[in-house]
Amino acid sequence: MLQQSTAKTNGIQRPKRLPTPTRRISKQWVPWIFMAPALILFSLYVLYPIADSFMLSFYSWDGLGDKTWIGFDNYIQLFDSESFWTALKNNILWMILFMLAPPIGLAIALFLNQDVAGIRLVKALFFFPFVISQVVIGLVFSWFYDPNLGLLNTILDVFGFQTIALLSSEEYVTYGIIVAGLWPQIAYCMILYLTGLNSLSPDQIEAARLDRAKGLKMLRYIILPQLSPATFIAVVVTVIGALRSFDLVATMTAGGPWGSSTVLAYMMYEESIFNYRMGYGAAVAVVLFLIMAVYIAYFLVNMLRSER
Repeated sequence: MLQQSTAKTNGIQRPKRLPTPTRRISKQWVPWIFMAPALILFSLYVLYPIADSFMLSFYSWDGLGDKTWIGFDNYIQLFDSESFWTALKNNILWMILFMLAPPIGLAIALFLNQDVAGIRLVKALFFFPFVISQVVIGLVFSWFYDPNLGLLNTILDVFGFQTIALLSSEEYVTYGIIVAGLWPQIAYCMILYLTGLNSLSPDQIEAARLDRAKGLKMLRYIILPQLSPATFIAVVVTVIGALRSFDLVATMTAGGPWGSSTVLAYMMYEESIFNYRMGYGAAVAVVLFLIMAVYIAYFLVNMLRSER
């Protein structure tokens, strides 16, 4: 009785607990509330442009007047276009040769992952290409390939080889641009692998050393399995970089000579901005998006299988 009267006089009442299902539902909504701003921005600046590009690809539009529904005509014209197949072939070539970036980046990372004097300076020099703008890299390699004053032809002349105007050659121009693109891409893959090497399990490495594992066996069975997340990111980012290659093509050749170095991203830009064919450019963008989505989905499925 004394306790009841004291509780009444002080006016203290314990709050009623919510039923368990209600509390569970409220907890389920908490992550979505925190993610809501990011989801709104993602939908506004990523999902909506993708959906709008899909819709725009079925119209004929110059960017100023009224849109005209033409159905699949843009895609029919696209697949009948010789420039599209040239751009697609160049993109495939970019993807194949860009796959050199992860193994070369891994080799450089293994070389730099040492505790010797001055290694930080060497790491900074290898990291330097990654922080340079793609436009600057394009200009530097344009000077490097210059047929009159470029360093490439100077080196070829010293060793007795025939000089070549690389960026004016329909046969070699794409390879020259890809080499320019590989320079910063290798640096990026090197950074990923250096980060992965710094987080290796010392217990596994020590156990492997006790079992007399070294050299290639250590690399294959101990180090590479632990670097699989870094390898996945390196491959995906490299593929995306190869498919969205635009800056170097626009800076070094503008798709020339005679469209021989054009890629899908530059073709989309050229058709939309210069030729005022927004619907046709959107069709190119849709094809590029589907290629990228299929390729990335393939790697995601393989990674999930390996983890299981």
